[in-house]
Amino acid sequence: MKKSKKEIEKVENEQQEEKKEISKFVKFLKELIPYVVILLVVVIVRVYFYTPIVVSGPSMNPTLDGGEVMILDKRAKINRFDIVVVDIGTEVIIKRVIALPGETIQCENDKVYVNHHLQEEDWSKGTTCSVESMEFKYELGDDEYFVMGDNRSNSTDSRIIGPVKKDQIKGKTHLILYPFNKFGNVK
Repeated sequence: MKKSKKEIEKVENEQQEEKKEISKFVKFLKELIPYVVILLVVVIVRVYFYTPIVVSGPSMNPTLDGGEVMILDKRAKINRFDIVVVDIGTEVIIKRVIALPGETIQCENDKVYVNHHLQEEDWSKGTTCSVESMEFKYELGDDEYFVMGDNRSNSTDSRIIGPVKKDQIKGKTHLILYPFNKFGNVK
């Protein structure tokens, strides 16, 4: 059975409309691709490389104040005196690395010694180990770090929780983003 000219035109018009709809959808997808790529890059960077963190509490005073926003570098090598973020299970804390794996750390007469060498700590305030119960000596394992807050009188750190393992350290931080008047590197 032959189709009439009107039926053929109708089918052709429907096909052109379908092509236009497909063309609009393809155009939409092409416009969407850069945004999807940007979103994926942001997620990958945040999950594997850098993420913002917020300082909580007074344990790092005078170096850091509660509420400051910093950038956490998840892939950085950890060195002595770096400021690190540690997951202790019940919370995440920000502290300074005082002793590295394999080292001996000792506190006597309110002074900190690493491998029997007195540590110069210009950033710390308060008493580190002035009372007998706070004097300590640790021989760190191959995967252990000793961390302390700069505000020694008001810090939950390795003096209380013991050494932390490498996998508990989420990364190091040294860049304050906010407040803007404190923007920059800290030591």
